[in-house]
Amino acid sequence: MAWLWTLGKALTVLFWWVVLVNLFMPMTHPFRSLINLTGATLMLLHLLEVLLFHASLRGRTHPWFDRLQILLVGIFHVRSIPTRSVQESNNA
Repeated sequence: MAWLWTLGKALTVLFWWVVLVNLFMPMTHPFRSLINLTGATLMLLHLLEVLLFHASLRGRTHPWFDRLQILLVGIFHVRSIPTRSVQESNNA
């Protein structure tokens, strides 16, 4: 299942590359607007994910790097973060 999260991350990074290329070398009319609208919508969704998972990132060693990765690849990074075990939560 981990390969699926890695594939999702790679495809999301590829999409952001398409959005950046579209900003500097715009495509033809309908595609330019659609790519920009989809990129803006995805960025808003990733910002929402950062806000929703803010509390769960506080105990991480590099929470700002995790937030940056969530902005880039979204839920694919959140799902790749290992959950705390029951033993760790009992000790805390």
